[in-house]
Amino acid sequence: MDGDQLMEDTHISLAHGNGGRFMRELIDEIFGRHLAHSNLDTDADAVPMDLNGGEAMITTDGFTVQPLEFPGGDIGSLAVHGTTNDLAVAGARPVYLTLNAFIEEGFEISVLDRIVASLGRAARAADVKVAAGDTKVLRRGEGGGIYLATTGVGVRMPGTQLSMSNIEDGDVVLVSGSVGDHGTAVMLAREEFGLRGDARSDSACVFPLTEMLMQFDGLRFMRDPTRGGIASVANEIVRATGFGVRLEAGIPVTETVQSVCDMLGYDPYYLACEGRVVAVVDPGQADEALAVWRSTTAGANAARIGHIVATEKRVILETSLGGERFLEELEDDPLPRIC
Repeated sequence: MDGDQLMEDTHISLAHGNGGRFMRELIDEIFGRHLAHSNLDTDADAVPMDLNGGEAMITTDGFTVQPLEFPGGDIGSLAVHGTTNDLAVAGARPVYLTLNAFIEEGFEISVLDRIVASLGRAARAADVKVAAGDTKVLRRGEGGGIYLATTGVGVRMPGTQLSMSNIEDGDVVLVSGSVGDHGTAVMLAREEFGLRGDARSDSACVFPLTEMLMQFDGLRFMRDPTRGGIASVANEIVRATGFGVRLEAGIPVTETVQSVCDMLGYDPYYLACEGRVVAVVDPGQADEALAVWRSTTAGANAARIGHIVATEKRVILETSLGGERFLEELEDDPLPRIC
């Protein structure tokens, strides 16, 4: 076997994106094999979608994380979780995904196989089908190994109309678990600071958590705190409503995340989560909603983290020492891209 043939067998070449045999084999043997449970028709230009008469909701996202694999996940599972979570917090049941893969020439086919296999497992766990997709090969040096772009389609849950416009003075803010885990795990995986730790990404589908809160008519709004973390979600609420958000001391942060932030000067409230939900709930139902989350494994560390105030038009964090500090809207990128 000569060197050119070995490259074709073990790494992505430009021929894998030319529409010919190599591209067909790549799609069939990797994407088709790992996503076959989804009844993915790799030859179709368009496919039908059965939404059972429900109101459709749609979202789209792109994923460029480095490194591609990190403790607790990889770019494949992250693509599923990031897309389905945007639907879930909007009050929809995720049903379908489309997948676009932009693969750099020279990328190892074995790594691609692992990533697509992980994506397939995450899709099955989230009960979504990858219904359509596309593959493009970029010239060497024009990409970061692999980029993924997705579109998600879901069905709005009956009676659900979530919006920041529903938020009222006195409402309670909840979070479904510890914050900053994903951003810290990806940062440590890069080993750019000479640090290592046991941080794992919280990347997961949050639909089971959001579905639990749908039973509460006092549920106002939900958001998954990805880039910019919970501080950015709180500032979005301030901008949209004109109310303030007062965050309480005791927001759940793991010891590892806090230690890394202390050493490097990061603020855990601005770090990304990929498997958490921030919910704003009527104060009369907040304790019950929190108890429902805490009764599950995924929401065992859920906490009440603040409340809405009409008299203060900014985000204020109450510190454990009894002081206060402002959490301003994020301007500079706090660390290299993590999604």
